[in-house]
Amino acid sequence: MGSAVSRFAPSTTGPAHPGTLLAALLCWLDARTLGATLRLRLEDLDPERSRLEWREAMVRDLAWLGLDFDAVDLQTEAREAHESALDRLAELGRLYPCRCTRSALRERGLPTAEGGIRYPGTCRSRPLSDGGWRETREPLRVALPTDPLPLRDEGGEPLDPDPGAAMGDPIVRRRDGSVAYQLAGVVDDARTGVTRIVRGRDLASSTAAQVALQRLLDLPQPDYRHHLLLLEERGEKLAKLHGAVDAASLRQHYDAEALCGVLSQAAGLRERPNPVLPAALLDGFDWERVTRRDRVMRWTGERLVLVD
Repeated sequence: MGSAVSRFAPSTTGPAHPGTLLAALLCWLDARTLGATLRLRLEDLDPERSRLEWREAMVRDLAWLGLDFDAVDLQTEAREAHESALDRLAELGRLYPCRCTRSALRERGLPTAEGGIRYPGTCRSRPLSDGGWRETREPLRVALPTDPLPLRDEGGEPLDPDPGAAMGDPIVRRRDGSVAYQLAGVVDDARTGVTRIVRGRDLASSTAAQVALQRLLDLPQPDYRHHLLLLEERGEKLAKLHGAVDAASLRQHYDAEALCGVLSQAAGLRERPNPVLPAALLDGFDWERVTRRDRVMRWTGERLVLVD
């Protein structure tokens, strides 16, 4: 596995939170156990929400926890590769402008398994303007192929066989001109030689769409593994979107060994939350030891408590 390349790819639209740190820890343990190259990709394409201070804090918090990386990439530095992919999709006749508003989608779209809204294909027949996608001021979507993709990830989890039916055609360039998550991630994985992707199961619904994009663009398909999530008591993902405790607050109450102990217990790697450094978890690390079920955690204001 010495030629394997993995990556951890957090967005820089907010600070790290317990779910971020658990995902980073599992990705790091997987890559270091296999002897894979591990890249840190900072997903900083959102011009409205990404901030330099959050990017810097992400790097600092991961290093504080004891996680090292072999390379650091910024998505904003890959604009040329992203635009080349848009050119290729336009050549294939797969790009189209979408005028649908969020309110219209809520009215017409069907709910997805992950709680989002499936795009119903309202604008699929609209062509690009004569000036091509660069002259289009509306969001751009990609018409996904309808061929079924009988996919399972490395852990045996079934993935959506028809991403177009499950989630609809994804946006690949936003109204503000930035390249959207689905396309940027696929292009960046290929550009940096990623062969292995370890991430939370909340992104499993995106995997089939990304594989479909890889096939459209004739890009290699990495191996995928999806792991447990940390949840709030009301069942939502413990994430910055829901106001989860951030890394700066955690560091006021934990040192790195203590927090790593809590995360390793949540993952099922240890029975008790005894302090431990990530490097000490490498001996005997195996995905069979990692629990498949999501875990519920409560922040008391001073401690993270495993509820279930």
